[in-house]
Amino acid sequence: MQPTHPDRPDRPDRPDHPDRPDRPDHPDHPAHPDHPDHPDHHTRPTHHTRPTPRSLTVIGGGLAGLTAAITAAEAGARVTLHEAHHTLGGRARTGDEPYRTHEGPHALYNGGPHWTWLRQRDLLGPLAPIPALEGARLRFHRDGALRRTPPLALLRLARRRPELAPVDEDFTTWATRVAGPDAARAAAHYTAVALFHHDPGSLSARFVQERLRRTAKVPPEAHYPVGGWSSVVDRMAARAWNLGVRMETLSRVDALPTDTPVVVATSLDAARRLLRDDSLTWNSGRTTLIDLAVRTRRGDAFAVSGLDFPAWLERFTAQDKSLAPRGESLVQGQVPIAPGESRADGSARADGLLDLAFPGWRERTTWRRDALANGRTGALDRPGTTWRDRPAIDRGDGVYLAGDMVAAPGVLSEVSFTSAIEATTLALRRPAPTRGLDLNRA
Repeated sequence: MQPTHPDRPDRPDRPDHPDRPDRPDHPDHPAHPDHPDHPDHHTRPTHHTRPTPRSLTVIGGGLAGLTAAITAAEAGARVTLHEAHHTLGGRARTGDEPYRTHEGPHALYNGGPHWTWLRQRDLLGPLAPIPALEGARLRFHRDGALRRTPPLALLRLARRRPELAPVDEDFTTWATRVAGPDAARAAAHYTAVALFHHDPGSLSARFVQERLRRTAKVPPEAHYPVGGWSSVVDRMAARAWNLGVRMETLSRVDALPTDTPVVVATSLDAARRLLRDDSLTWNSGRTTLIDLAVRTRRGDAFAVSGLDFPAWLERFTAQDKSLAPRGESLVQGQVPIAPGESRADGSARADGLLDLAFPGWRERTTWRRDALANGRTGALDRPGTTWRDRPAIDRGDGVYLAGDMVAAPGVLSEVSFTSAIEATTLALRRPAPTRGLDLNRA
């Protein structure tokens, strides 16, 4: 039995009873806006039904593409992801056994928002800490020799907040004025670990100083996923799959779909060709990549930072022994090279560092691979520019860019995560695209 309201007795025959069908505010009355016979019924939105989830196409299955797909699927969108390669991951792919090498970033920095994003979704997985003894074997190549400590002036310079460095002045000029020419040169070369550029001192002081401060931070921001980046990629792919994302590998896209917004999460070169937009360019590095497996010997250096010239070599099996067969060490690194130099020039400089850090390495070598990375090492901001000046994420008419060379803040892979989330947010908020529609037709 229904309760009786004191001001509305429980009598359906009363004129003021809310369930009387002859009342204009009853849904069955023709004057009610929701009644099928109401003149505005077919033109008014129906608020009692849920809106149809939007669709999104993602082109590229690297870190940016997977982040975009997950973000959109979590918002309820129907997502299709296309990856031209036979596996996902982009430059974060980890090579097949027995040597688990990487082309892209080696470490995750915990100072950016992408760290929180991954951790909240349980996508980080186990991390490999650097043993204290191994960390003590970090060496600095200075004045032709390996040293245990960097110049004190470099450390003092690294403590300066990035916002104190000017945007419109190159790093060498500013740092020389602040700490002297030797510290400026050493600091610029040290940042090669995050810049992959043959002359970091020529870049924007603000840009370089941010990377100097973060890469020199104590305790370090860098963390290493056990099993390499592929373990993170696999977890991201599994989450996307569980959210209903349709992922198509070996699926090269030559023309944009016309019925959905699109996030183009490819390299900037590939995006320029796909979108036929010659304005999609930005400065990037050019570096020789070194992958080397040697039989393990006690006393080998953990990592070598080049201060005489930009370079970085690191023995990644120091923290994660699963990256190489038992009894072997996997060394990976990069030596930036100038426009007129060849891959061999970078390899020769790397060999000189190996001679100092890994005595007898030639006789101990079990495998080696050198490669050239050109324009695939992230964005570089020259004096007078910041990340805001890079190619915009919103390209208009439902097309959005994501990746490590577009207008988003961050260091290394953080730019890919940040731009992917921004691109997806915009794509799901903006009106549907009009690509392929003839707007002149009646």
